[in-house]
Amino acid sequence: MPQKTELAVAALRNGTVIDHIPSEALFKCVKILGLADTTHRLTIGNNLNSNRLPSGSKGIIKVADTFFPEATLNRIALIAPTAVVNTIRDYEVVEKRHVELPNAIRGIVRCDNPKCITNNEPMETLFETVTDTPGVIRCHYCNHTVANHKATIL
Repeated sequence: MPQKTELAVAALRNGTVIDHIPSEALFKCVKILGLADTTHRLTIGNNLNSNRLPSGSKGIIKVADTFFPEATLNRIALIAPTAVVNTIRDYEVVEKRHVELPNAIRGIVRCDNPKCITNNEPMETLFETVTDTPGVIRCHYCNHTVANHKATIL
């Protein structure tokens, strides 16, 4: 009997594949995209071998019959700037693109400053991108800055 060295995952007929996610950011991406409540077929792979990422491991998300708006996908650039989005139609990749950090990040990150108004009043957080590499964001209300990879996801 031949020995299997890899597990096969069914190919998507139509949907979205997000690849090259740093393993430590995978489940934050799932949270940001709201995939815990999806009714579509969802495949999540973590700690897969990667020659592209410095850690040597990556995560991948496959969502059948789902196409996300570009603005939604770009939200994960906050914690997964290496992510690549593949749009699949009839089993073929019709679009491949890298995520891009938006200038404004609304309602995704919690401000770590306990005196910030967003932690004391019922209001949505708003952060602005200070630098892309290394990623740093700043709270619009109190000017508190944080490195992207240390941001607390709501």
